[in-house]
Amino acid sequence: MINTFLQRLARGPLLADGAMGTMLYSKGVSYERCFEELNVSQPEVVQEIHRIYIAAGAELIETNTFGGNRYRLAQHGLEGEVLRFNRRAASIAREAREISGKPVFVAGSVGPLGQNLAPIGKIKLTDVRYAFREQIDALLEGGVDLILIETMTDLDFAREAVQAARAACDLPVVAMMTFGEDGLTVDGHKPEMVAAALRDVGADVVGANCSVGPQGVLNVIAEMHGADKGLLAAMPNAGMPTHYDGRTFYIATPEYFATMTPAFVNAGVALLGGCCGTTPAHISAMRAALPTMEETPTHPATTPILILESPAPEQELAPDEPPTGLAAKLAAGRFVVSVEMTPPRGLNPTKMLQGAEMLCAEGADILNMPDNAAARMRMNCISAALLIQQRVGLEVIIHFTPRDRNLLALQSDLLGAHAHGIRNILAITGDPLHNGSYAGAAGIWEVDSIGVVAILKKMNEGQDWAGNSIGEAARFFIGVGANPTAEDLSREIERLHQKLEAGAQFIMTQPVYDPAVLRNFLDAVGPIKIPILLGVMPLQSYRQAEYIHNELPGVVVPEAVRERMKAAGEHGMAEGIDMAREFVQTSWGWGQGIYLMPSFGRYEIAAQIMRTVKEQLAANTPVIS
Repeated sequence: MINTFLQRLARGPLLADGAMGTMLYSKGVSYERCFEELNVSQPEVVQEIHRIYIAAGAELIETNTFGGNRYRLAQHGLEGEVLRFNRRAASIAREAREISGKPVFVAGSVGPLGQNLAPIGKIKLTDVRYAFREQIDALLEGGVDLILIETMTDLDFAREAVQAARAACDLPVVAMMTFGEDGLTVDGHKPEMVAAALRDVGADVVGANCSVGPQGVLNVIAEMHGADKGLLAAMPNAGMPTHYDGRTFYIATPEYFATMTPAFVNAGVALLGGCCGTTPAHISAMRAALPTMEETPTHPATTPILILESPAPEQELAPDEPPTGLAAKLAAGRFVVSVEMTPPRGLNPTKMLQGAEMLCAEGADILNMPDNAAARMRMNCISAALLIQQRVGLEVIIHFTPRDRNLLALQSDLLGAHAHGIRNILAITGDPLHNGSYAGAAGIWEVDSIGVVAILKKMNEGQDWAGNSIGEAARFFIGVGANPTAEDLSREIERLHQKLEAGAQFIMTQPVYDPAVLRNFLDAVGPIKIPILLGVMPLQSYRQAEYIHNELPGVVVPEAVRERMKAAGEHGMAEGIDMAREFVQTSWGWGQGIYLMPSFGRYEIAAQIMRTVKEQLAANTPVIS
């Protein structure tokens, strides 16, 4: 599977962010402070910097983890916080991306250890490997899109960092070293030798960062480009630092960076950004310089949001005609593939819409939209679904919870959704609020999911919950959830039967990793006359499998599956896709579709599984290889 980050680089230069430390310093944070500790003590400050860089035009942001290894943290007595600081940093960066709504990549920043190898220093290569792997594992657990190794002065350390990343995952790896004014590393290595050595151990992108400034880095990149035709990265400092009155200044201006941008692109740079001393102003200036260059492919444009002056007239449906496209496909016996897509956390829906366009092109039958899942505030699912149906033309199932709505608001929202053509409703009770965005908020829950189903059924009969006429019969297609791995299985089955009696018309299950467990559940439930979509959440790493099993309510990952993910090592994503395929193969015929739940918004994983399912359907055989 080709990673979307590498696909994006192949289209043309990608602009990264600038310095994190410089921005923190400008906000009054002392250089003596542990910047990584701010990820837990002042996450809003870190996130604000990410968002400012995104607004300036950055398509890639780096986590605030440059010194997030145990040796640098030990300087502050925090060596035991590697997991917490790095995982939270990744989460903060992803939250900033979600709020921006833009298709930005999150890079896990891995800096040098600040140590020397024995006999000059005290640490051995085995210690180096462990330290890098520990940090990288934590970044992966936080959901980064790639690993970015930067500011390495020692080639042996850089190689160990790349190898640690390669042993941990199959995500893209960017590796950059720093060079002196003479164009050599501290140990005297030439640029072309560095590029070859880093590619030999698995780096996808190599280059130079920090160093002396744009001109010096450009010279290094030119030498690399002469001997290496692969993807290159450049992130220079804003010149040499100068110190005045206890403060540090960098003299290279944003305008100067803008004038240097074409030269970097002409030298073969695919990933361009800034290091020490660079600010959002530098990134904004570089962003403005990129589109003016004819040889630079433009960033994929987003379609303008459609503003409908009035709803399109609805075609009259016969009383016995399926109310939605999903209902029609299921009634016709079609195998359906639904993909879960999370609404943005901010105002901008661009990333969501681009993901929807890609999934539509790959053949998804329908998307499904959570309703403030995990009690974390996001764009209203009805509005997000409307954008997708208008802009992309792909039908959406909305998850709908009574947690945040009393009976008045609940029915009001349903009427509005219906008027806008949002008719596929998955009735869910909703996650508790205590771990969400507003832990002190009060849940409402005047009814539970069974009550929502009953309300929807009554609306389909032309009445509201109080028995008042709503003018005509609604055309909702009513779905419910089921959890085959529930701890109290008898209660889960009892509630499912209550949902069926209340008027459910289709079922979507929680993710299941053991086909035998699913089979036992279906047998225990007994004959079901409505369609079932089987939940599939592809695993991406052993750490994620452990997290889902131990910390995600309602989902069980069997020990055999976790051990298989552990054995997969750095190939965890590929192994997770293979297991998802195998699950579909084994359970073929048990349901009428699958409900894909890709983690961290990696919709390309869903696309990979969809292609396999479509091939299987075309061949009219359940065999998946």
